[in-house]
Amino acid sequence: MKKYTLVLIIFILTLGCTNYGQLTLIAQLPDNLEEVSGIERPNESDILWMHNDSGNKSNVFAMDIFGKTAGVIRLKQKNKDWEDITSDDEGNLYIADFGNNDNKRKNLVVYKVKNEQLTSEEKIDAEEIKFRYPDQEKFPPKKKDRFFDAESIFYNNGYLYIFSKSRVKDRYGETTLYKVRATPGEHLAILIGKFNTCDDDLSCWITAADISPDKTKVALLNHNTVFVFTNFEGDNFFEGELKKYNLDHTSQKEGMTFKNNNTLYIVDEKSHGSGGNLYEFSLN
Repeated sequence: MKKYTLVLIIFILTLGCTNYGQLTLIAQLPDNLEEVSGIERPNESDILWMHNDSGNKSNVFAMDIFGKTAGVIRLKQKNKDWEDITSDDEGNLYIADFGNNDNKRKNLVVYKVKNEQLTSEEKIDAEEIKFRYPDQEKFPPKKKDRFFDAESIFYNNGYLYIFSKSRVKDRYGETTLYKVRATPGEHLAILIGKFNTCDDDLSCWITAADISPDKTKVALLNHNTVFVFTNFEGDNFFEGELKKYNLDHTSQKEGMTFKNNNTLYIVDEKSHGSGGNLYEFSLN
């Protein structure tokens, strides 16, 4: 008992000494989410949905706000490279299987899990929203043209908005915004606009995106910064006003969702003994 108490004290002191910059640590994620790549809070509920990326099982975990597992749903479809998750106003989930490191995939898809399926104990045969990029002609294109990876998606007004991830050296911060109708079938994505975060290194990559519950803010995430667009018209979010938030903390941040109109939940992968956490970040 004394040994357990000593270990617990050391653990608490270690957390207290860790610098998370502008982030507030909420919880450490369980071991089954070490490679977390997406997080979503549907309709400001008390449940957070999370999943891992490629090489993991086709599971989506329901978590409470303290990082404890509250349930799991299992898809029949394979996790080729799940990168993000979003939801619509009815609570349906959309899981984005569009990780495309080599820019050669022709099977990009978003899986739709209906709200009424979220309590199913059986494997779910999700609806499939397949799409292709209008400006990709070769699979793969030349290295200087590999802008067709993606890690970020959100739902808004009947569409799925996808933010690409560049694989081009010295242009890692370039992201292209597309939209796809959120209905099952095969779609040609619509190109909307482009934005550049920075050109320094791989930390410039956009790894998550979300829109606030009141639809007035669009947030993008990379490993150390949050970019927030406001006062936009229609869905060309990049034409709105931009504010950058330096998190003063660098890690492999892979997922983000709005907790409310002014607060974000952020998750990072566990790597080299750090990360694997759920954080809050205030935009105030």
